[in-house]
Amino acid sequence: MCSENKSEKYLRIPEWLRVKIPCNKTYSATRTLVKDLNLHTVCQSAKCPNMFECFSEHTATFLIMGDTCTRNCAFCNIENGRISPLDPSEPERVAEASKRLDLKHVVVTSVTRDDLNDGGASHFAATVNAIRKEFPKTTIEVLIPDFQGNEEALNKVISAHPDIINHNVETPPRHYTSIRPQADFKQSLELLERVKKAGCVSKSGLMVGLGENDEEVHGVIDYLAAIQCDIVTIGQYMRPSLKHPGVERYVHPDIFDRYAQYGRKKGIPHMYCAPLVRSSYHAALFAEVEK
Repeated sequence: MCSENKSEKYLRIPEWLRVKIPCNKTYSATRTLVKDLNLHTVCQSAKCPNMFECFSEHTATFLIMGDTCTRNCAFCNIENGRISPLDPSEPERVAEASKRLDLKHVVVTSVTRDDLNDGGASHFAATVNAIRKEFPKTTIEVLIPDFQGNEEALNKVISAHPDIINHNVETPPRHYTSIRPQADFKQSLELLERVKKAGCVSKSGLMVGLGENDEEVHGVIDYLAAIQCDIVTIGQYMRPSLKHPGVERYVHPDIFDRYAQYGRKKGIPHMYCAPLVRSSYHAALFAEVEK
């Protein structure tokens, strides 16, 4: 377990990160529907700071294959532990929720399931196909794990033809040992490159505030530009609990603007960089620009 960063007690959360919590009927209705259909959302499981805004706008990122992960990434608030079998009815329930919420854009992600032969790729494909069948007018984005570099597994997702395939690199490679120890930066880049070569819209994202510097952030942008990634998101890391690594720095919004400018100069068409940006935040906008 990561030790608490003693210096963080001097880092006050700046005004630009203070989120107002709304309370309205739409938020309550969205939360109730997700609960009634026995579904998980990454919004709730990861304690996303944008959950109230997104729920209030009838949007949610569905978390499939359970709410327990086989990995233990230091930044993540999703639990690891005993893994449950896949629920074969889950794809249809996600499709039903998408239709009942009348979503313009559906985002589907998952916990990492290294216990499965294909990492859950078949379940992703089944979910995309169920949404297409039940609610064909929506666009679909999947945020996938690395499938341990299994190209055959990735091809199962590609063959389902989601509109956007997202895989987050999360942090510069120097920090993988402490932040993302069971993953591999090069492997993640190879996955994204395969997505792009297959003719799909590729997307990735990273967090800042975990000990990296701006030069390292630019380096990640360079890597993503080299494989012609279409969409890149960069947001501020927020510590989910005292068990997680402390925030090393709060990056000013002006710096996020500079990240975006740098990425565009490097040839990445769509850079979304701001303190509260998360990979699925306002994701419908990403789908619109790719039409």
